[in-house]
Order: sequence, then structure tokens, then C-alpha cells
Amino acid sequence: MDMNPPPVEELRRVDAELARLDARRAELLARRAWLLGVLYAPAGRAAAPPFPGVAAPAETSPRGAQNVLLTLGGILLAVAALAFTLVSWGSMGIAGRSAVLLAVTSAALAAPAVLLRRGLGSTAEAVGALGLVLTVLDAYALHRVALPGTDGLGYTAAAAAVLAGVWGGYGGLLRGLRLPLPAAVVAAQLPLPLGALAAGGGPAVVAWAAVLTAAADVLVLGRPPRSEVRVTAGVSAGVLAAWALLTGTGLSLTAPWTGAPLLLGCAALCLYAAGAARPAASTLATVAGLALVAAVAGPARAALPAEWAVPVYVVCGLALAALWRPVRAGWIPEAVRGGFGLAGGVVAGLGVLWALPPVLAGLLGPADRSAGLWSGTHAAPVPADYPATAALVLLLGAVAAATAGGPWGRWGAVVLGWSLLMALPVALELPYAAGIAVRLVATAAALGLAVRPGGPAHDRPEPAPGPAPVPERPEGAWGASWTAVTAAPVVPVAPGALFAWTGSAAGTASAVSALLLALDVRAATFGVLGVLLALFTAVAVLGGGAVRETAAGAAVLAAAGLVGAGAATAGLSGAAAGLALLIVPAATAALAVRVRSVAAEVTGAAVGALALALTVPRPAALALALALGGVIAAATALRAERRRAASWTAGALFLAAAWVRLAVWGVTVPEAYTLPVTVPALVVGLLRRRRDPAASSWAAYGPGLAATLVPSLAAVWSDPHWTRPLLLGTGALAVTLLGARFRLQAPLVLGGAALVLVAAHELAPYVVQLVGALPRWLPPAAAGLLLLAVGATYERRLREARALRGRLARMR
Repeated sequence: MDMNPPPVEELRRVDAELARLDARRAELLARRAWLLGVLYAPAGRAAAPPFPGVAAPAETSPRGAQNVLLTLGGILLAVAALAFTLVSWGSMGIAGRSAVLLAVTSAALAAPAVLLRRGLGSTAEAVGALGLVLTVLDAYALHRVALPGTDGLGYTAAAAAVLAGVWGGYGGLLRGLRLPLPAAVVAAQLPLPLGALAAGGGPAVVAWAAVLTAAADVLVLGRPPRSEVRVTAGVSAGVLAAWALLTGTGLSLTAPWTGAPLLLGCAALCLYAAGAARPAASTLATVAGLALVAAVAGPARAALPAEWAVPVYVVCGLALAALWRPVRAGWIPEAVRGGFGLAGGVVAGLGVLWALPPVLAGLLGPADRSAGLWSGTHAAPVPADYPATAALVLLLGAVAAATAGGPWGRWGAVVLGWSLLMALPVALELPYAAGIAVRLVATAAALGLAVRPGGPAHDRPEPAPGPAPVPERPEGAWGASWTAVTAAPVVPVAPGALFAWTGSAAGTASAVSALLLALDVRAATFGVLGVLLALFTAVAVLGGGAVRETAAGAAVLAAAGLVGAGAATAGLSGAAAGLALLIVPAATAALAVRVRSVAAEVTGAAVGALALALTVPRPAALALALALGGVIAAATALRAERRRAASWTAGALFLAAAWVRLAVWGVTVPEAYTLPVTVPALVVGLLRRRRDPAASSWAAYGPGLAATLVPSLAAVWSDPHWTRPLLLGTGALAVTLLGARFRLQAPLVLGGAALVLVAAHELAPYVVQLVGALPRWLPPAAAGLLLLAVGATYERRLREARALRGRLARMR
């Protein structure tokens, strides 16, 4: 056991024990005050006693109150010294001034030594801070009195150097004080930059002074001083290095040969600091890598035309990431290698972002349809602000991603390669035919990837979720950049699904772009649609899952486009073109017998709806189109899995076709429209009742009967002839009798109601005549007698009504 601890440790223990004794004394005083209150308090008034051993909660500890008082005292003394220096200084002679400065400063700097020996650490810290402030005031006073003609910047630089040395020595002598050494570090940041400014140096000279000062701070980081000194040195080095980096970056754009050495110096400083500050080694290496890229690319960019600026930076970034080879020999630490790879990846990523506008122009440019279809004119494909070197940047990025290896590397190579193909027509100003060919090549490549994404990796199952695996070291010159960028943890995604989704999306996008461009020329439209039909059909046959469904729908759309283009070429009207488009849903329904594809069937149905819409202006053609659609739906209903939906669709289409045809013939009799609905509905209801005897007659026969009875009743009341009422009454009587015979509620109620309404319609004229011939008093008298009769036999009538209701309820 160590019986003789160091003085600093023993002082800390003594301070802690004194604080504990102060707290215990405060507790005992509170207890004593309560006891006195109990002894001398009036009767009936009880005090709230603090429990023994538990002191009342204090708002602040004695040590905290002492520190606050000392801090306030030091601030007040510093303010007083500043006021004295600025205001009262001129009223004293030179001897008095010197005596006051010497006495006050010496006393403030000497007092902490005595206070530390007495164990008054907080007081010593406050007085020591006052002494440091007084030294600054001394330096200011010296300049005002003894050296008034001296340059302010130069004198400040010299004074900062002297103060840094004085404060450092003072902190070394009194190690119990925590403030002097960090203050010395802060003061040491000023001499070189201010001296460079005083000497008339430009931005580069001042930045070099900042780099040298930051290098001294990094040397402090490498030594084991106290933590507050390391923190101060680290923050100071970071601020000065950032300033120098910004200055060097600006100079690399305006004066490359001046900024390059400065950036190299900053990079060297960051690499050296990476060894001293290991937790931030990767970040410092990344900053160093960016500085190296800017230092090398700046002069090279200045020597080349402006359009080569971004490719130069991208090449330098990828070359920096290629330093993975010396790692095997142990020349570069792993953290530095990772930082270099990340820096190279960032530069390459920024270059790819710069090259994206030509990609978007190649993809979306054909959508500008300022000219008409098949006009033979083409929009200008080249954006003026982006040169052909954008394609080179995309190529470099694709090669780097492919070299990285792994699923994500291959995925990046695929995306960038497809982007390159989309940008080529714009960047290289390719002719019209070549632009279409490149887009079709991009479509074929992307769809081929969707069919067989990633080779054997597509067949492997998706790994279970867990920690992201450490990527293997790439076996390529530029692999480290992509590996470093994609090394962050991500949600596991099956490589096959990733490639399939990417290939399908990219292929569809480039296919749309090619088709939009092909609409400028008739022959190109047919050629592109034919190629797209073949490509999407192949993917639908060879692919699987969502890719297969998407390709099947796209193939149907391509076929519809071919049919529509053929109709337009033949000069067919819109209605005739709609009839021709029905070939597509018919073919889709026929192929669905052998090839199951929900997307193809839905797309075919959508094309059929478009065909019907095109025939609306010509009702005769619309009737024919509806009938043909009904035939297609009826053929689809032969498949068991589509029977229910397709059969109802077929019935609706046939009915609509019949109605349109009747309207074309000028038929206005409502029964011609309603009976084609009623007869099939009643047949369906009969079949349902045979299969399910418990089914309600309202569900089986109600809709079919109402479809004819209700419109016919409406027509009867506006028909002056006797034929319709006779036929409707006869039919209603037959329906009523059948309902009563088979005890069916719906036919009985509907037929009876229709029969009563028809009878009322027929008797209404005679009733009116009869009422007009009778005396005026007779109708009210008859009504009164009727009410008396009903009232007298109310109970019996009520029982009869209840019995009738019961009989109806027992019917189906």
C-alpha cells in the first residue's frame, strides 16, 4: 500500500475530506436548530423535523458556492485592472506606472503558489487566471507607453509568443493550476500567422504559417500532457488546418501551382495527425486524400481544356484509391487505406453526379413532342453546358465499380454502364438512327440482366439478417474506392432480386425513351415496336416472378402499339382502329390458355377498353365492338379460374351490344331492352334455386322480374293504348299465380303489385267519371261509412293482416 501519495493526490484527498466535514457540519447545525425550535416553540405548533442522519437538501454545496464566489471575484478584479489601465493610467508618472504593474502582476502570479501549499486550489486557480489577464494588460500597456510606433500586428505576434512562453513556464512550475498551459497553447497559435500578415505575406504565406502552427499542435498531441492541453491543441490544430485547406483549395482553382504545395503540406499534416489521434485516423486520412486529389488535379486541370476538368479529378481520385496494393506490404495502415478509398469514392461520386444531366437528357429528351408524330424532325439532343467528357466519367465509374467486385460493385457497374449508354447519344451527338440503336442496346442489356441477374448468385438463397459482412479486399486497381463507399452496414438484399428489379426498371425506362424517339419517323416506329415486342416476349418466357409479369404486360402494350401504328398507316378511322385493336385482347385471351400471366390479361383488358372508347363516336361500330368483347370474355370464361368474373363480363358486354344495336335501329319499346336482361336473370335464378333450395326468391328472381316490370309500369302510365296494359297485366297475373303456386314471395309480391297498379291505371278513367256523376255529398259519406266499418271490425282485420303477413313470411 502506498503510504506516501504524490502531493497532488494528497491535496485532492484533503479537499474531499474537508468538503465532507463541511456537509456534516451543515447537517448537525440544521438538527440543532430544529431541536431548539422544539424546546422553545409554543404549544400546539410542531416543526417538521429533519430525520437524524438526513440533512435538508441544500441548493448548493459549500464547495460550489466557494467556486462561484471566487470566479466572480476574479472577474471583478480583472474588470478593475482593465479600467485602471484604460482610465487611470495616464494620471500617473512613469515610475508609478511601473511600480503598479510590477507589484500587481507579481503579486497575482506569486499568490497561487502560496494558496496551493495551503490547499486552497480553487482560490489559487482564480488568482492565477487574474495574473494571466494582467500579463495581457501589461503587454498592452507596454505598447501604448514604451513602443507606440511599433506595428500593431508585428507587436501582437511578438507579444503572443512571449506570453505563450511565459504562461507555459508558469504552468510548468505550478502544476496544480489547470489554466496556464491551455492558455499558453492558445497564445501560441497567433505568432506565426500574425507575423506573416505583418510581413506583408499573401494568403499562401499566411496559410503556410497556419500549417506550421498546426504541426506544432500535432506534436503536442503526440506527447502525454494533461487532457485539457491535448483538447486545446487538437481544436486549435483543426481550426488552423481547416483554414489552410480552404485557402489551398481556393488557390488550386485560381493559382494551381501555388495551391498544390500548400495542399500537399496539409495532406502530410493530416496523415501525421492520423497516427497521433487514432480514433479520428480514418477521418483525417479521408481529408488528406481529398487534399492530395486537389493538389495533383489542380495543375493538371490548368494544363488541359476546361471540359477535361472533372475527368481529371475523377482519375486522380480513383488513382488515390488504387493504393490498396502497398497495404499487403504493410506500407500504409488500414485506417489510412480506408480513408484514401473513401476520398477517392467521394470524388468519383461527385464526378458521376456532374455527368448525370446528359443521362437525363438522353432518357427524357425524346418526350419533347414539339413536332407532330412521324414529322421527320428531331429535337436538338445536346445540352450546351455538358461536354462529351461526361461519358468518359461514367465509363470510369463503371470500370471502378466492376473492379470492386461483389454484388454491390457489380450492381454499381450495371447502373453506371446503363447510364453511359443513355448518355452517349447526347454526349457524342449521335445521328438519329444511332441514338435509337443505342437505346435499344441498353434495353436489351438491362432486360438480359433481369432474366439472369448476377449468374449463379441469383440462384443462392438470401442470407439471414445479421451483421454486415466485412467486404473482401478487391482484386482490382480501383476497387478500394467502391469498397470503402459501400462498406457501411445496409439491409441485406438478395443479389438476384436486386439485379432483377434494377434490370427491369432500367430496361423499361430505356424502352420508353427509344419508343418516344422513334415516333418521329414512321419506319422507326414499326422497327422499334417490333424489337421491343420480341425483347419483352423473350423476357416473359425466360424470366420469372415480377420481372416476368412486367415484361408480359409490356409485350402486350408493344403489340397494341404495332396494331395502332398499322391502323394509322392504313388511314383507318378511329372506330375502325378500335375494332382492329380488339385483336390484342383476343390474342391475349388465346395465349392465356397456355401461358398464365395476370399482367398480360389485365393489360389486354385495358387495351380492349381503349378499343371500345375509340368506337364510341360510331354506335354501330360500338355495338359490334361490344359483341366481339363479349365473345372474348365468354371464351375466357371457359377457364375455371376466370369463370365467375369473365361470365359476368361477357353477359354485360352482350347486353350492352344488344342495347346499342337496338338504339341504332331506333327501337324505343322498353321491353326490347329489359326482356334480354330478365330472361337470362330468371334462368340463372332457377339454376341457383335448384343448386341451393334455401336461397331466397328475392335473390334468385327479384332482380330479373324487377328489370322488366318496373320500366313497363312506368311506360303503362304514359301509354294511351290498351295493348301494353293488357300484356303487362297478363304477365303480372301469370307471375302472381306462379308465386302463389310455388310459395315464392318475390314473384307473388312483385306480380301482385304490378297487377294492382295496372288495374288501377285501367279503372282510373271510369272512377273519375263515376265520381263526377255522383252528388258532392256522397264521396265523404261513403268514406265515413268505410271508416266506421273498418273501426268496428278492426280487431278481426288486424288478425287477418297478421295472418297474411305470416303466410308471406313463410314463403321463400
